[in-house]
Amino acid sequence: MRQFLVLLKRELGSYFVSPIAYVMICFFLGVMGISFWMLIAVMAQGTRDVTVMRALFSESIFFWIAILIAIPVVTMRLFAEEKHSGTIETLMTAPVTDAKVVLAKYFGAVLFFAAMWVPTVAYLWVMRYFSAEGAPIDAGLVASSYIGVLLMSSAFISIGVLTSALTRNQITAAITAFAAIFVLFLAGFVPYISSDPTVQNVGSYFSAVSHMIDFSYGALDTRPIILYVSLTALILFITIRAVESRRWK
Repeated sequence: MRQFLVLLKRELGSYFVSPIAYVMICFFLGVMGISFWMLIAVMAQGTRDVTVMRALFSESIFFWIAILIAIPVVTMRLFAEEKHSGTIETLMTAPVTDAKVVLAKYFGAVLFFAAMWVPTVAYLWVMRYFSAEGAPIDAGLVASSYIGVLLMSSAFISIGVLTSALTRNQITAAITAFAAIFVLFLAGFVPYISSDPTVQNVGSYFSAVSHMIDFSYGALDTRPIILYVSLTALILFITIRAVESRRWK
């Protein structure tokens, strides 16, 4: 456990010495800020049919832009940079297991990405004063929405960790991760474009858009939770095997 914590601290520290991390934070908060500003503008007009959590999360195109771009950039350097600089050999010959290295990089990325979301919590209290009725914040809806974001983002981050482990080029890792995550995102629209009930039911199970809509309503369905946890575990298992394969060469 001590080795894992040392590796995790190393990963978190590496983010805050990289200018890319600060650029990504500014980009992320800027995009979410645009979504927040547009929502405030609607609420200032006295519109009553706006659901705050849905407007800020699931139904906002800016929310998905932030997710689709931020995650590949945050994860692209994890293994690719180590390979390019040659420090991967030192890391892999240290007295730590490959699983601990992969998990430390994964949880480091998850914690950094979660930290990027912390400032957005303040949006909710600001929006209260611009709502038509000044209704109190529903803590259940807020918690459910952020849990949904964390679950979905954690699964997407695991994809970024895998793509970074498969290449030594950060740009290639970012583009590959973006393509994979974008395909999953597009697959989420299958329930909305198909008239086949079976396709709709299966598609809704894998639809990130549908999941976020449910989470923003406060519905903590076990199906998307199991889906994202299982997908994360599977991809991390594949990543560990990919890292271990270096020892076989």
